[in-house]
Amino acid sequence: MPNKRDKTKFQRGQLTIAVLLFGFIAVIILSGLIIWVDLSLRSAHRSIHRDLAFRIAEAGIEYYRWHLAHAATDFQDGTGQPGPYAHDFYDKSGNLIGKFRLEITPPPIGSTVATIRSTGTVDGISGLEKTIEVKMAKPSFAKYAVVLNDNVRFGSGTEVFGQIHSNGGIRFDGLAHNIVTSAVGSYDDPDHSGGNEFGIHTHISPTDPLPTSTPVPLPPVRPDIFMAGRQLSIPAVDFSGVTQSLAQIKDDAQVSGRYFGPSNDDGYDIVLKNNDTFDVHRVNSLVASPSGCTNYLSQSGWGTWSIQTETLIGNYPIPANGLIFTEDNVWVRGAVNTTRVTVASGRFPDNPSTRSSITITADLLYTNYNGEDVVSLISQNNINIGMVSDTDLKIDAALIAQNGRVGRYYYRPPGGGSNRCSPHHVKTTITSYGMIGSYQRYGFAYTDGTGYQNRNLVYDSYLLYGPPPSFPLTSDYYEQIFWNEVK
Repeated sequence: MPNKRDKTKFQRGQLTIAVLLFGFIAVIILSGLIIWVDLSLRSAHRSIHRDLAFRIAEAGIEYYRWHLAHAATDFQDGTGQPGPYAHDFYDKSGNLIGKFRLEITPPPIGSTVATIRSTGTVDGISGLEKTIEVKMAKPSFAKYAVVLNDNVRFGSGTEVFGQIHSNGGIRFDGLAHNIVTSAVGSYDDPDHSGGNEFGIHTHISPTDPLPTSTPVPLPPVRPDIFMAGRQLSIPAVDFSGVTQSLAQIKDDAQVSGRYFGPSNDDGYDIVLKNNDTFDVHRVNSLVASPSGCTNYLSQSGWGTWSIQTETLIGNYPIPANGLIFTEDNVWVRGAVNTTRVTVASGRFPDNPSTRSSITITADLLYTNYNGEDVVSLISQNNINIGMVSDTDLKIDAALIAQNGRVGRYYYRPPGGGSNRCSPHHVKTTITSYGMIGSYQRYGFAYTDGTGYQNRNLVYDSYLLYGPPPSFPLTSDYYEQIFWNEVK
């Protein structure tokens, strides 16, 4: 039997084991706590440095935005040498705390979209950097579904998908899916008598009673007509820049595109093909107007604008810069496949009496509707829809009439003992997929029921980020159109 002394030794041994055990646990917990605190501190410091690197990268983007505002054509950071371009970054006390590195991709020929990639790093911290990529562009007319410089009326049967703007007043009796804006607050609508009306208004009676709480002088809310609303008295769009764009397109087409001088006949017929080529015909004669079909409204430039006979000149590849310029009237039709092309028409020096026009009488179609296919038609005068045009006509293109209008002449209906313009006075449906820019009042139909009965104007949203080659601009300043944190 163990004595008392042995028992005391046993108890002391048990205590020592307990102390060692709890001490070991305490060391583990304390070590874990120290490691956790260290990791938290490291993570906090890394987060701070990561945020700082991000802000430095942003500073690089803002720097080059400022640079382009002062040197809009310099994509080499003022060095005249290829990049990338490194800049030191200082805090407000003048201490060097990091660097940003810029990689700049200039716009491709015929575009204004520049890509800027900025990478920020923090001094003394290795392996940590943040990269931001943005695209900057000068906004073009391609941001609108319809943009006009004159009073305009959108009749019943017109449906527009995309933003509408006019520097004049707008009477809209169709359905607008996007916002409608005008540079005027009120105007005297020339289509009816009476006093001034809102700069954007409709003559369609509301299906539901209008709210009595709408403050005056704001127009009533009409979601049945203006689904995204309307805005009055906003800044006007400057059409004067189109003149400069057209002259530049001519110069660029002569250097590295396709240029066709005066035809010494009625003009040219261009047929776009889906194999990246196009046929060019010389137009020898136009369709004569039917008996009794006359210029009843005394419209300037009235005619059938429809081809009777023509002669093939040749087949050509679509140029790399996508520019085709004719110094004469031109007709355009056909289809494209993964092609970006601008067909422009003008006579220089510019004289109002000799300005040329572009005419469409047959379908102009895309193969792809994902931004790969882009066509624009830019005319010094009008963009016409000829008298002998497809009953159901589809135009996949961005259309600009620099000094004239996009539309169709008035072809008189039968009656009065003559055939007049029958059977060409009434057409069924015209669908525009792209955008329309018209200096004068646009229109494909008339109030007596002639012209195209249904007008569908669909905005090609891919034009916003990828406008057609050398498309006219609405501003000389770059705007950010895309932002992405790469890493």
